[in-house]
Amino acid sequence: VIAAVILAALCAVLGLRLYALEKDIRSCARQLREDEGARVRMAAPNRAAEDLLSAVNRLLELREADEAEHRRQEHAIRQQISNISHDLRTPLTSILGYLQLLEGDSLTVEERREYLGIVRGRAKALQSLITSFYDLSRLEGGEYPLSREKVDLYHVLSELVAEFYNDFEQSGFDMTVELAPGLPATADPAGVLRVFTNLIRNALEHGQKRMSILLYRQEETVVSAFSNDAAGLTREDVEHVFDRFFTADKMRTGQSTGLGLAIVKALVGQMGHRVTAALDGEMFTVQVRWRI
Repeated sequence: VIAAVILAALCAVLGLRLYALEKDIRSCARQLREDEGARVRMAAPNRAAEDLLSAVNRLLELREADEAEHRRQEHAIRQQISNISHDLRTPLTSILGYLQLLEGDSLTVEERREYLGIVRGRAKALQSLITSFYDLSRLEGGEYPLSREKVDLYHVLSELVAEFYNDFEQSGFDMTVELAPGLPATADPAGVLRVFTNLIRNALEHGQKRMSILLYRQEETVVSAFSNDAAGLTREDVEHVFDRFFTADKMRTGQSTGLGLAIVKALVGQMGHRVTAALDGEMFTVQVRWRI
């Protein structure tokens, strides 16, 4: 009789626990139906069921993170398409406008020559822009061939500074150039030239009065630093200067496409080195640390 009573009591307890568990499971199912992103909680403690719900909650968190990243990438792609369209449309509109002027019969020979020169310049700018799009795409896709050999950074940079001498003079920059000789790095020669060229052009486009170009050794690396005054730049801008199509020119007036520094970062990274940007007061500096 005692055994029967005990058995009946155990059955009653188990029945109550099963009923409570079923009730909790239904509650969890209702929570998931009503709000798919909600974290599921159980009213009564149950170790096995709680472990299962913990795994479900982790999956929900992962799904939310994936959806957020998908939305971020989708927004970035839409913004990039918009920027590309604008950057291509700006020179094209100018070219079409001057071609329309050239169709007129009242132009003098000098005016016709001037307009043709402008069209030629805009066409070259458009060609350079399309080439930059293509090169960045190949770099990010790992399809840009890069060699590994010793490159004399002093030789490359000193020759490039000499080539840009007239540009510095015409822009009226207060220049500081300090290049230490005999500083090699393992890199691709054409890649190094492209990096230095883009950094000088970036400083020329955005600098106003001061510019410095430094090359020196620091411990086991060679540092090339390109600085220019950038009164309108903010620290928030600096965090994005290497992003594709980013430009501090919020109105995108055509002065910058935002591709130059993105190509610099991609090239430097694929050659095995490191590039950083910083803002000190009104001086913006891009540093490339080359491993010897």
